[in-house]
Amino acid sequence: MQSNNYLSHISKELKLHFYDLLTSGKNRSYHELLIEVARVLEDVLTAQYVGVYVYNASEGQFFLHSSNAKLTQQKLDYQDWISFQHGHSDIGHKVMDGRAFFNKENSYIIPLYDAQEVIGFVYIVHPSENYEEIVQSTLHLIVDEVAKVVWNIKRNYQTLGNEKKYKQLFEVTAKFHSSMNMEEILMGIMDTLREVYSQYEYYLLLSHDYSSTQHLPIKELNFDNNEIESASAKAYLTGEIQFEDIDEQCSCFYAPLKGKQGVYGVLQIVSAVDMFFNEEDVEFIKLLSNTAGNALENARLYQQSKRLISDLQLINETSHKLNSNLRLTETIAFMANQIKTSFHAEEIGFILYKDYPNRNQDVLSGSTAHFYEVDSDALKEFVRHKVSTTHDSLFIGDISTKITSKYCSVMAIPMIQNGSLNGVVIVLHTEPYYFSFETFKLLQSLVHHSTLAFANSMLREELEQLVRTDYLTKLCSRKYLDETIHKHIEEHNDGSFLIIDIDDFKKVNDCFGHQVGDRILVQVATIVKEHIGFKGIVARWGGEELAIYLPHTSLLEGYVIGRELVEKVNQHTNPNVTISCGVSYWDPTLHTEVKDFFIRADRALYEAKDAGKNAIRRDEVSNV
Repeated sequence: MQSNNYLSHISKELKLHFYDLLTSGKNRSYHELLIEVARVLEDVLTAQYVGVYVYNASEGQFFLHSSNAKLTQQKLDYQDWISFQHGHSDIGHKVMDGRAFFNKENSYIIPLYDAQEVIGFVYIVHPSENYEEIVQSTLHLIVDEVAKVVWNIKRNYQTLGNEKKYKQLFEVTAKFHSSMNMEEILMGIMDTLREVYSQYEYYLLLSHDYSSTQHLPIKELNFDNNEIESASAKAYLTGEIQFEDIDEQCSCFYAPLKGKQGVYGVLQIVSAVDMFFNEEDVEFIKLLSNTAGNALENARLYQQSKRLISDLQLINETSHKLNSNLRLTETIAFMANQIKTSFHAEEIGFILYKDYPNRNQDVLSGSTAHFYEVDSDALKEFVRHKVSTTHDSLFIGDISTKITSKYCSVMAIPMIQNGSLNGVVIVLHTEPYYFSFETFKLLQSLVHHSTLAFANSMLREELEQLVRTDYLTKLCSRKYLDETIHKHIEEHNDGSFLIIDIDDFKKVNDCFGHQVGDRILVQVATIVKEHIGFKGIVARWGGEELAIYLPHTSLLEGYVIGRELVEKVNQHTNPNVTISCGVSYWDPTLHTEVKDFFIRADRALYEAKDAGKNAIRRDEVSNV
C-alpha cells in the first residue's frame, strides 16, 4: 500500500500541473488543453497511456483528446456508454473496469461528473498488474481534480471563445446589413469562420446559377438520385443542421444558409475525426449561417428588384420603339440588336411560317447569317415541329444531345397573334446552359410585346403593296408610277417613258369574253415586266394601257426596248394580240412640265395606231 504522504504528493502534483496549465497564458485551443491534461495524467500516474473523452451533447458522442497514437477509438456513442454503465464492474470508488468497454487488460475508466451530469471520462492503461491496489489507493483521488480541471477548461474556453466569436458575429452582421452584394456576404462568412475556427475547412454549396469572381470555395449542390439522400441535400431541403462521417478520418457539418423565404445554400464544414463540434460551436455556426441566409435573401431580393426594374425598362423602351410605326426590316433590326445586347446571344433568327400548318419557313431579313445556312435546317425543323405542336416556348440547355448542332443553348419563342402561329424567334449560344431562366422569361415578354408590332409592320407593308400594285396584273399602280416619275424629275434626272396599248382589245372581249380579255392583259403585263426587269418601272396606266418608266435611258434606247416588246407580244400571246407603243424623253434641259412628258408619249402612241397598229413611234419633239 502506498503511504498517505505519497498520495498527498500525487494530489498536490496534479493540482500544481493543472494550475500551471490553466495560468500559463499560452494560446491553446480547447482540444490542445485537454491533450495536455491527458499528458499530465500519464506522467504523474506513470500510466502507459491516458485518454480524456469529453461528451458533446449536440452530436451525442464522446470525443477523444490525446496525443498518444495507441488510442485509436476517436469517439464513442452515448448509448454505448449507457449500456456500459448498466453492466460495468466496479473496482474501487468512482472507478470502473475498462476491459468491458475497451477490451484492454489493466485499463480503467473514471467517469467525470458535474452536478450528477456526465461530462466525460478518463481512460487509463497502466503497465502494472497490481491494478486493485493502484485503483483503490490512487485513481479515486484524481476523479474530482480531473473533473474540476476539465470543467474549468470547458467553461473558460467557452467564455473566451464566446467573447471572440460574438464580437466577430457582431462585426460580420453589421457588414451584412450594410451590403447588398452577395459575394461580399459569402466572403464575410468565410473570413469569420476562418478567424474563429481556423482548424476546419469550409465550402459553400450553392446552386449552379451562381458564379463567383472572388475565388470562393464553392461547390455545386447536386440533387440527382445518388445525392438526394446525402446530408448536404437534406440540410438544403429541410433547413436543418446535418452531420455526416465521410470516412474514418473525416467528418462534416452542414449548416443551411436559411432566410425567411427559403434556403439559399449550405455551409459545409470539414474536420478531422478527432476534432468535434460542441454545443456552443454548433449554436454559433447556426446563428452565423442564419444571419448570412437572411443577408443573402435581402441581397438576392434587392438584385431581383433591380433586375426587374431593368427588365421593365427594357420592355418599355422596346415597346415604345416598336410602336413608332417602323417598317418590318427596321423592327427586326431593332429587336435583333436588343436581344444581342441584353442577352449576349451569338445567333438570332426571325422565322416566318407561311401557309401554316405547312412546312414553309421564311427567314426574315435581319436574322444572323447562320439561319441562312444549310447547317441550320435541322435546328429550324426541330423548333418548327415542337412549336407548331404545342405552341409553347422552348428553353433547352444543350440541344446537341437531340440534334447535330454546334450551338447548345436554345431559346425559341413563338409569335402568336389571335391564336394563330405566325412564326418564331430563335436565340442561340454555343456554350451549354448559357441562358438563365430569368433571361428566358424576359425574352418571352419581349417577343410577346413585339408580336403585334411584327404583325402590324407586315400588314402595313402588305397594304402598301396593295396600294401601289394593280390587283389583276400585279404591276405597279398609276399613282405609284406617277409619284416615282415626279420625284425622279425633281432630282433633275433624265429618262424615257413608254405607253403601250393592246390593239383592238374591245374586239378580244367581244369575241372571247372578258375572262379571256383579262388573261390576255395578264399575259402582256407578264411579258413586259419580265423584259424590263430591274431597268425600270412597269405600271397599269388604265384599261388595256400599260406604262413604262426607264430612268437614265435615252429616247433611242427607249425606242429599241419598245420595238422589242412589240415583237415579243406578237409572238408570245394566246389568243394572239398586238400592241402599239409611244415613246417620249425628258431631261432637265427641256424646261417643260412633267405632264408634257406624258402627253408627248401619248401623242406618239396615237401616231403608231394611225400607222396601222402593231407599231412603235417616238416623240420627235424631244429631238434626242
